[in-house]
Amino acid sequence: MIGQGLKARHIHFIALGSAIGTGLFYGSAKAIQAAGPSVLLVYLLGGIVVYFMLRALGEMAVSMPVVGSFSEYARTHLGGWAGFITGWMYAFEMVIVCIADLTAVGIYMDFWYDGVPRWIWVALALLIVGAVNLTSVRLFGELEFWFTLIKVAAVIAMIVGGAAILIFGFGEQPHAVGVSNLWNDGGFMPNGPTGMISAFILVLFAFGGTEIIGVTAAEADHPEQSIPKAVNTVPVRILLFYVLAIFVILCINPWRTVNGDESPFTQIFSSLNHDWSTGVAGVLNFVLITAALSAINSDIFGAGRIITGMAQEKLAPRVCAKLYNGVPVVTVAALIAVLSLGVWLNYIIPEEVFAIIAALATFATIFVWLMILLAHVASRRRMSPSQVQELKFPVPFWPYGQYFAIAFILFTFGIMVWQTSYHEALIAGIGFTVIMTAIYFFTGRGSTTRSIE
Repeated sequence: MIGQGLKARHIHFIALGSAIGTGLFYGSAKAIQAAGPSVLLVYLLGGIVVYFMLRALGEMAVSMPVVGSFSEYARTHLGGWAGFITGWMYAFEMVIVCIADLTAVGIYMDFWYDGVPRWIWVALALLIVGAVNLTSVRLFGELEFWFTLIKVAAVIAMIVGGAAILIFGFGEQPHAVGVSNLWNDGGFMPNGPTGMISAFILVLFAFGGTEIIGVTAAEADHPEQSIPKAVNTVPVRILLFYVLAIFVILCINPWRTVNGDESPFTQIFSSLNHDWSTGVAGVLNFVLITAALSAINSDIFGAGRIITGMAQEKLAPRVCAKLYNGVPVVTVAALIAVLSLGVWLNYIIPEEVFAIIAALATFATIFVWLMILLAHVASRRRMSPSQVQELKFPVPFWPYGQYFAIAFILFTFGIMVWQTSYHEALIAGIGFTVIMTAIYFFTGRGSTTRSIE
């Protein structure tokens, strides 16, 4: 079993680190382009879904803190196939999200070195993250704590600084600033309901990674204390960071000016046309790079632990179960090798990578969330009233909150069917599911009598 070593503050910040990254700092631009100011409502709805998903995961994690986390919960409550698919879909999700974050690093570096090919920065970032992920669990948690502290502080500073710009009118903006920007240009919902619905994919992608809280349970010193605290506080804080940050961005820069060529966060300061604004934007751009590295760090950690847990249950190659100093070195090394695909993609299609990857990641993310929610519903149905009373961290609003979250996720899958721009991602996600299902049955995984070797 993977050794314990993560304290409550590590778990709290690892979850924040995984969720507050490229989806907020860069992906928010594309969500704003799609929905306009109404993207604020989309973030609120997405945050509610995340809350109910995390409460379901928290209830199961406190009751059964295991290495395989939600993969094991799905296997226990929904059957072997569900556990197998959930675990590998999560690993697929983390790899895809990591490629998106690596791509973002290359985009951010354009701020200083516009003429340097992005794939060079992507390769360098991958080498840095690879080295960090091969350290001990305790050191990883400590590094992630400080990485996340930097970017959380940056978001807070941006919100405070943006509020100061609104109140005191700093800068020489080429456009008006103020709350009226939320409705002046085409109204609160300028692209209509379809534009708002289109933003759901990118917004849920932004919240992807929060489920890593369940993965950390097996390595927590006191999961019965740290997991509930993280589950209860992380969604609220993420929601505040996202909604307040996007609110400030939209008030300072009208939604049509958020073009996605750079992070909306740096755009706030670089558009002020003051000598000091360039310096501030540069510092913030550096923070964005550390934020992306932090998110990659957390995602590789989560994927590595899930695959290791599956290997211990003979649902992944046996070599992935081996640990060195508490770190699944073979699994992490394999993940880093796969992530080199991101370097290649940024070499051949640097401009299209992020949008393609975000759609792919969203399919995997909401698939995993759906399996977590279904596993929780199945676990509750097997419990007697006395067992429910004994739960240390029961979900609120049972069962209505769970059914709302499940319905929202199914609706999001429907959006991917409805909008042709997401068909490639949908086909890729379904194709991955079919391939892994074939592997599950053709290799005897149904009986779990032998491993994939």
